[in-house]
Amino acid sequence: MPIRLTPTFRDALAASGRPLAGAWACTGSPLVTEIVAGAGLDWLLIDMEHSPLGLESVLAQLQVAAGYPTTPVVRVPFGDVVTIKQVLDLGAQNLLVPMVSSAAQAEEVVAAVRYPPRGRRGVGSALARSARWNRVDDYLQNADAHVSLFVQIETVEGVENAAAIAAVDGVDGVFVGPSDLAASMGVLGQQTHPDVTAAVLRAFAAVRTAGKPVGVNAFDPAVAQAYVDAGASFLLVGADVALLARATESLAQRWVPASDDGGRASY
Repeated sequence: MPIRLTPTFRDALAASGRPLAGAWACTGSPLVTEIVAGAGLDWLLIDMEHSPLGLESVLAQLQVAAGYPTTPVVRVPFGDVVTIKQVLDLGAQNLLVPMVSSAAQAEEVVAAVRYPPRGRRGVGSALARSARWNRVDDYLQNADAHVSLFVQIETVEGVENAAAIAAVDGVDGVFVGPSDLAASMGVLGQQTHPDVTAAVLRAFAAVRTAGKPVGVNAFDPAVAQAYVDAGASFLLVGADVALLARATESLAQRWVPASDDGGRASY
């Protein structure tokens, strides 16, 4: 029986009349990802770069997210053609590739997601979840329609090259990462430093001029709204691990008395 794949994140952005809000999925737990997927957010980012996620974990998270009206995006650890091939064959339809600082790098990433003769993606979809084991009609011929690719700008060089990166055919949008950008600018840990914010906005302008959607990471609601006002089409506004950490800390502050030395009392 033929199977129809869900629309890509590229399609969701094109169809939306508002910015799309999402959250990080960092725990590696399919159960936690399912809870986040069912929360009502537009999208979630399954993160392989800074989280303990292997291929089996990504597969399980894609499977549980498929039951909810949210769009999963997988951030691969780097723009390696083998890793990208494996994640695509797991059935990921939307990829975010970090640390893209030049148009040449963007072109290499595009080649990794496309089949020959236009690219270098290995052909194994008949054995893989990507084509639902050959239950998606003409998957090989239509693979580009089933996959969206976003690249992450997070260095000074990337900001300088933002227009050229966004203009690369096959790049569907750009995500700006203030954390690593701040580090690249010599203000580690200061994502809202005025110079960092100015650099983010320069990247926004360049990407939007190239006609591509731009997104950003911003947990502070006021900062997120400022980026929306500046033209952000998609945002990450929270993370499973951060939400869990802050919520449990709040419980401890409410219910566990402080000890004399400023720590928590033990029982």
